[in-house]
Amino acid sequence: MPKYDLAAFIIGALLLIVGMALYSLGTDVAVEPMGSYIGSQVTKTKRVMLILAVCFIIGVIVTIAEPDLTVLASQVPNIGNWTLIITIAVGVGIFMLIAVLRTVLSVPLRYVLIFFYVALFALAAFSDAGFIPLAFDSGGVTTGPITVPFIMALGIGISSVFGGKHSQDNSFGMIGVCSIGPIIAVLILGLIYNPSSSAGAETVYNFASLTDVLKTYLHAFPHYFKEVGIALAPICAFFYLFFIIFRKLSKVAMLRITVGIIYTYVGLSLFLTGVNIGFMPSGTYIGAMLAKTNKMLLIPIGMIVGAFIVLAEPAVHVLNKQVEEITGGVISRNTMLLVLAISMSVALALSMMRVVTGISIWYIILPGYAIALALTFFVDKIFTGIAFDSGGVASGPMTATFVLPFAMGACTQVGGNILTDAFGIVAVVAMTPLVTLQVLGLIFKLKTNRAARIADAYAMSLLATEGEAIELDKIPVQKKRRRKIYGGRTDREDRD
Repeated sequence: MPKYDLAAFIIGALLLIVGMALYSLGTDVAVEPMGSYIGSQVTKTKRVMLILAVCFIIGVIVTIAEPDLTVLASQVPNIGNWTLIITIAVGVGIFMLIAVLRTVLSVPLRYVLIFFYVALFALAAFSDAGFIPLAFDSGGVTTGPITVPFIMALGIGISSVFGGKHSQDNSFGMIGVCSIGPIIAVLILGLIYNPSSSAGAETVYNFASLTDVLKTYLHAFPHYFKEVGIALAPICAFFYLFFIIFRKLSKVAMLRITVGIIYTYVGLSLFLTGVNIGFMPSGTYIGAMLAKTNKMLLIPIGMIVGAFIVLAEPAVHVLNKQVEEITGGVISRNTMLLVLAISMSVALALSMMRVVTGISIWYIILPGYAIALALTFFVDKIFTGIAFDSGGVASGPMTATFVLPFAMGACTQVGGNILTDAFGIVAVVAMTPLVTLQVLGLIFKLKTNRAARIADAYAMSLLATEGEAIELDKIPVQKKRRRKIYGGRTDREDRD
């Protein structure tokens, strides 16, 4: 890599670190409380039509605010940016309604997922082959740093009111359901537009000196600060309007949220500037150079890149934090991060194999989703919700702005079709966590059941030797821990 391109990459990495730190702070202070506040206030009314209307509006405006959706749309030929963005946003809004109705009516998540994925694949079978990878990519990029904390907090608030005894299980899964909407919406859009095999517009910087690098960043800052400001404005306007109507927050809480919004705004602007100026061109260059040297190197290097990229995804850390909190530490952040890193490595290996060999994405996503949906019958419901939510958050800004250009650069070098071979990488990244996290849930369930059987055997031995009723404090710690994990539900309820 030329030295000035390397300098741009290093500056981008520093901006990424600072931006992610500020964004994470802003998420804790503002975005999550905003989602929880709106969710709790609107559900207290218990007016289903009002809840559905609010959720549709939120689904649309937070999707329009997603920065990685804008990045994806800019790389798609023959379709206007706003045409694609609005189509995807409406798809998310409609499936937000479906996700809320699922919670209100207590419909098991697995049945909703199976029904709509079967419908989705049936529609895809009659769609243009060039639109299928793009459609599945759209489902991944819509769940990024803006959408995830907002929708997750909203889902937890709605579940706490309507979820009943299964409120913990219903806290997750909303993102997974919302990810289906954009795929179906883009497949329908594909019936109108005809894609081409050419790539979308790519930004290439020719840095002649360090001064050029610094000037490029200085010129980029106003653009991305303006872009993030426009994206966040509808969310902030909706929240403050909501506050004026309900007035349930103190002045201190409002001030705290306002400061948090500023943190989020500055952090996300710095993050996107660093990623787009430093990472996107570097991804294209590295992918092309690796393919030129030895295209088979793309597969192992892609695995390494995938493991590290997931660490830089902002939404991943938000989800991991909420999973650890909602499960009382049973599923730790580190465990989630490790499983997602493995998922990302597998996803990048499969995606690079597609670039190298040109095999159809059908051979990857069809068996992958079949396995994921089959596993829903064998794991506890909370793991299914976490898995399908994780599939969305793993495919965030870093995937859209580094991994996708990496694949596009490699694909161009090997002479492949960018729409069918490079696009689809976000879809594979979003699919692999559905399998790996449910496998983790299956292992966890088997170990828990084994511990419960040991506890039961030990308790029966006490009863046989002492001839007295077994007190709760005589039952081993493993069984108490199992009861704590599942909220005191019976085994029959756990298997439901």
